[in-house]
Amino acid sequence: MPTAVRTDAVLPTVSGKFGSPATISLPKSAPSGKFVVAPQAPGRGPAAHTGDVAVVRYTAKVWRTGKALPSSYDKGARPQVFAVGRGATLTALDRAVQGRRAGSRILVVAPPAAAYGATGNARLHVTGKDTVVFAVDILDVIGAHAIVPGEQQSISDALPEVHMNKDDGTATLSVPDQAAPKGLVIKRLVDGTGPVVEAGQTVVLQHSSAAWDTARGKDRTDLFLSSHADGGPLPVVIGRGNVIAGWDRALVGQRVGSRVLAVIPANLAYGQHPPKGLAPGATVISVLDILAAA
Repeated sequence: MPTAVRTDAVLPTVSGKFGSPATISLPKSAPSGKFVVAPQAPGRGPAAHTGDVAVVRYTAKVWRTGKALPSSYDKGARPQVFAVGRGATLTALDRAVQGRRAGSRILVVAPPAAAYGATGNARLHVTGKDTVVFAVDILDVIGAHAIVPGEQQSISDALPEVHMNKDDGTATLSVPDQAAPKGLVIKRLVDGTGPVVEAGQTVVLQHSSAAWDTARGKDRTDLFLSSHADGGPLPVVIGRGNVIAGWDRALVGQRVGSRVLAVIPANLAYGQHPPKGLAPGATVISVLDILAAA
């Protein structure tokens, strides 16, 4: 990863208001090759650090040609949602947000190593030698250990008891000493008040999952999957088969800010080909905090 600097002898200029498309004016001279991350307007929200999730929109141009690239401000485009410091997006965007507060606008001058690499991007007509200039607006930062606020509703004794750890965002599950339900069970533990989650959106989840049979009758069970173990909340496109079917069914139609308990039979979970640590045919218990959707 190239080393970022805060300024250069000649820089593009950025104008326009935060939260709207930026106007990027390019110098006539060629770029120096430096990787520049230059704050333009400071924000007052939470700062982004490794393990957090950032929600951004950006405007971009190729320095050599002046060509505007597709923008997340374009009509119909969604914001970019990515885990910070985990190689989940272009280096230019990842480095733009690190240590910066929500509400900030950042100018990024990205040589190939920080943008589209030595091969470029043929679809965007970006060559492997092109420097790309980004104006990045940090719309939101979701903390690595964030959980949804609000008191949990009481639930049936036939379902697992859920306690949330506010220090790391994981759930502790106490599973009743009885057989798992045969079908999918979805129970909203906390009622969110945000927008309704739609299929195709990127949701940000704090999640914890255990196997019913392994946990049965125990006051506390081991998790085979959790966002805490994976380094922070999970941004994932929902309703498109990117997660197990039980999650898709449990989350689409819920409101942001909800906590959902899902008891998922094997045919809607991992079936006969589960991940390590889970037996084939296992019923899965998942606790899902919907922190954001974009």
